[in-house]
Amino acid sequence: MSDTHEAITRVHREEWARVVAGLARKFGDLDIAEEAAAEAFATAVERWPDDGVPPNPGAWLTTTASRKAIDRIRRESKRDDKHKEARMVHDDTPPEPFGAIDDDRLRLIFTCCHPALATEARVALTLRMVGGLTVPEIARTFLVAEPAMGQRITRAKAKIKAARIPYRMPSAEDLPARLSGVLAVLYLVFNEGYLATGPDTDPVRHDLTTEAIRLTRLIRALLPQDGEVAGLLALMLLTEARRTSRVSSTGELVPLAEQDRGAWDTALIAEGHRLVRERLAAAAAGTAPGRYQILAAINAVHTSARDIRDTDWSQVLALYDQLVRLDPSPIVALNRAIALAELDGPQVALATIDRLADKLDGYHAYHATRADLLRRLGQSDQARAAYDKAIDLAGNTAETAALTRRRNQLQRDCPP
Repeated sequence: MSDTHEAITRVHREEWARVVAGLARKFGDLDIAEEAAAEAFATAVERWPDDGVPPNPGAWLTTTASRKAIDRIRRESKRDDKHKEARMVHDDTPPEPFGAIDDDRLRLIFTCCHPALATEARVALTLRMVGGLTVPEIARTFLVAEPAMGQRITRAKAKIKAARIPYRMPSAEDLPARLSGVLAVLYLVFNEGYLATGPDTDPVRHDLTTEAIRLTRLIRALLPQDGEVAGLLALMLLTEARRTSRVSSTGELVPLAEQDRGAWDTALIAEGHRLVRERLAAAAAGTAPGRYQILAAINAVHTSARDIRDTDWSQVLALYDQLVRLDPSPIVALNRAIALAELDGPQVALATIDRLADKLDGYHAYHATRADLLRRLGQSDQARAAYDKAIDLAGNTAETAALTRRRNQLQRDCPP
């Protein structure tokens, strides 16, 4: 029984986007696609423990979900054209490509990322429809209340329906203008896999990072000269290369300084470095790097060092200085302060991040960074309090475990 439920969980992660995207293409309705897919998975939970997991779970789910969608359309007595759409399920003719590349999940992403929607709605809707994340998981990603996030997603789907936003890829001419929203979505999908939220969630969701990389590769094939697409792909690859060393055997998040660098994926690092070098050459030719290219370059510096002591922190800080000019957000300033601590010491870095308190008080990484700096300065009581706040706010199990261990170690070494 437990093996079957584990299989269903795995299939949900692997097939959710494919099933929803296929239904969205056939029926042209995101509500129908999402609800029919959910009903199909619910049916799998009921039947597979007794019948066994089918040889092709994705095909089984797609067929079941299609039938559920037809039943719903008929029950609700929608317009005649909806009945015609329902009959499409039985048509084996391949769909006509709508744009420059034919991939159901990319069509779904560009629909969810349509400029008629607010940026926050685009990201949230895609995380739900493509990533298969729950509303609570997405709410934690955005640091907002669950009811508000549920309303945001509902309004986004209603806007797509009311505005008759087409389910198709944009033309090659329209792609550049639509790209920034898609890249932001892919980056957040990757980040959710990189540090998954939720108490009952695996701390690292390889399915989400893999899917984000796959879709970014497809977009790069479509726009091979776009620097930000290459930068985002490089950033993902260099981050994914460290995946196997990021969580210990006891389930704790392992910081960069303590990771086994011999376990990093050298093939992914080599590919990421090649992409970064290509973009550096373009920058030398007069093309200014964008946000993702700078982040990729920072990761290239980290993955070039054989030991944490070999890290070129002056280069990291210089890259963050570039990034601050493009993106003067408090989170970028926080990350810059971490590099600053390695060059100018924890006291200077602490003074820098204390100025961010009003903007980042609800962000666990702010308190975790502050706790580490206070620990290094010997201010144990304040460090413990900061660790407590970071633990309360952290949404990743591996991160919580690591923070708890550091706090407990501080209590043993420097009791109150």
